[in-house]
Amino acid sequence: MVEAGLHPATGGDGLSACSGDMLLEALAACAGVTLRAVATAIGIELRDATVNVEGDLDFRGTLGVAKEAPVGFRQIRMNLELDCDADTEQLDSLMKLTERYCVVYQTLSQTPAISINHQVKDYG
Repeated sequence: MVEAGLHPATGGDGLSACSGDMLLEALAACAGVTLRAVATAIGIELRDATVNVEGDLDFRGTLGVAKEAPVGFRQIRMNLELDCDADTEQLDSLMKLTERYCVVYQTLSQTPAISINHQVKDYG
């Protein structure tokens, strides 16, 4: 269980997980698991792998203080550090397949249709 809260830049106390951080963490986790599975499937021995994800956003957008500032990440970067003996062709295949089968990566890069529904609870 993780308690969600505001990022310190938007008034949060820093003790709760910010949704933007959780999004980037989900991408890193999914890419890492997918990378390991793909490496195993194509016969690459990964001695170690580190996935780092970072993103750029303008907090003025989410705070509603600047209408011209976009809400959400404008750029996300994922960097992989691999310890393996794979050659260039194998690494290209590993990256291509990891990108293809990482659910979070594909979801972010393909912009799925999304909807919001609501209901009001009747406590009467």
